[in-house]
Amino acid sequence: MNKVIISLFALLAGTSLAMAEDAGCEAFKWPVTREQALFAAAPATPAGAELAVGAAADLALVPAEKAGFALSPERAPAEGTFGAVASVDVPAEGAIQISLSDEAWIDVIQDGKAIKSAGYSGVKTCPGIRKSVRFKLAAGPATVQFSGAKKVELKVAVLTPE
Repeated sequence: MNKVIISLFALLAGTSLAMAEDAGCEAFKWPVTREQALFAAAPATPAGAELAVGAAADLALVPAEKAGFALSPERAPAEGTFGAVASVDVPAEGAIQISLSDEAWIDVIQDGKAIKSAGYSGVKTCPGIRKSVRFKLAAGPATVQFSGAKKVELKVAVLTPE
């Protein structure tokens, strides 16, 4: 009898966890289904690469002190964390959305100035996606800095907002 009760409890706990994970992704302020699909096939990409709008990359990070940040990150990276610098060509509409698989800080720099985000959504209960940040920029080149990551790889998607 105890085995039956334990089995039922385990089944219910597993079902509840799966439902919570699905609900976790729904907690974002905007849909992240495009990111989920892109992250599944994100190619390995070295730090310093250009990130394409409409695509994802599995970005290789380096120790934060070796990342070569163009400007000091708005949030100073903790000791022992990782970072990278990449570039992006902002489309004519000027709005981009950068989503990350794990915890890290994002700074976007254009014309030598750090650009404040136009929107942010972060959820800790969505499998594979931790945060999504929107920026309003001018069309043309921009630098994206990632800092404070605890892992040496970070999946990054750069999209136009829906």
